[in-house]
Amino acid sequence: MNILVVHQYFLGKDDAGGSRWNQFAKYWAEAGHHVTVLTGTVHYATGKKQPQYKGRFLTRENEGDSVEVLRCHVSESYNRSFLGRFWAYLSFAFSSIWAGLFHAGKCDVIICTSPPLTVGLTGWILSRLKRIPMVFEVRDLWPESAIDTGVLTSKWMIKLSYWLEKKSYRASNWINVLTPAFEESLVKKKHVRAERISMIPNGADLDIFTHHEPRTDVRKKHGLADKFIITYVGAHGLANHLIQLLDSARILRDDTDIAFMLVGDGMEKAMLRKTAVDWRLGNVIFVDSVPKSEIVDYIRASDVCTAVLKKVDTFKTVYPNKVFDYMSAEKAVIIGIDGVARNLIEDANAGLYVEPENSKAFAAAVLKLKEDPKVCQTYGTNGLAFVKRNFDRRVLADQYLTILQSRVVADRTQRAVT
Repeated sequence: MNILVVHQYFLGKDDAGGSRWNQFAKYWAEAGHHVTVLTGTVHYATGKKQPQYKGRFLTRENEGDSVEVLRCHVSESYNRSFLGRFWAYLSFAFSSIWAGLFHAGKCDVIICTSPPLTVGLTGWILSRLKRIPMVFEVRDLWPESAIDTGVLTSKWMIKLSYWLEKKSYRASNWINVLTPAFEESLVKKKHVRAERISMIPNGADLDIFTHHEPRTDVRKKHGLADKFIITYVGAHGLANHLIQLLDSARILRDDTDIAFMLVGDGMEKAMLRKTAVDWRLGNVIFVDSVPKSEIVDYIRASDVCTAVLKKVDTFKTVYPNKVFDYMSAEKAVIIGIDGVARNLIEDANAGLYVEPENSKAFAAAVLKLKEDPKVCQTYGTNGLAFVKRNFDRRVLADQYLTILQSRVVADRTQRAVT
């Protein structure tokens, strides 16, 4: 089977970030299928275009013999404003449609994974012109997330975004969601029929985290040899609201045994660095983004890992990918996200929940875990066992593949009848 994936933020070989689709592509290729990915040239966290893509409309890359990556032009207006970002989304839609038509070759099924919603335009046009079924994946509830975080405020842009969302759902032969809360929202609020929806969630990259030889002595490199380390890995953006971690570090700064380590990049990082200096936080270190193969070392060097988001209702629906990474590495988790992410940690008995943006509660949770290392170890053991049972990404890839194959068969049968 030839699978076409439209994912504006598919990771490059040495990029940091969630590797859901890199792993799926790898597993499907190992199963004998060919995967072509249409993706962009601007990284989701930094909003910047890497030098090798500047001035090029299309760049062809390969990840093994059966995974071909077509990096399509994205406007560098991404970081200038929301309108700039929207134009970046549209520019990718145009360039990916062109690449899909003239460079992607024969395909049996197309998957569009959102956000941004504009990938739905690419999928809708290519599925019609190539006469193949389209699967639309919801990784985040847009436009609600953008509205709740204050990123999207224009009334006409909100109206356009809702229209695009509705169009994407209607144009799809199938819809996949990442959490049960997403499914509930689509059925009850978006009026999508439940029989058109599956749930293949984020999962654990067990082959990365459980078979890993250390590359970096993180504690020695960053002068943290005897510290109790709380680590955050991921984007430093508006939605993440990492100022709450700095506020917790300010509360705990008299305890010289504690250190906060923030690994990643994003639009808010410069502000966070300046705040740490202004507040004289010697217990916070910032680490630039590192490849997935190295991020394992940073997580394993930690005592506790954390995932936090801004306190808005929309984020009660999300499973952050980083949480599965933490659990795969047997680390206790402090989860500052209510809803399904909280349920995940509590069901696994893998850590502690704190109210989002409640810095005092977060600081108290840090002290509780610091004072009882055995509890930390137990939480880590529980988390690994839980994701092995329920969220092994290789198993999830097989389940997804079954759905794709069924869509191809159903589409061919329908076309033969009509």
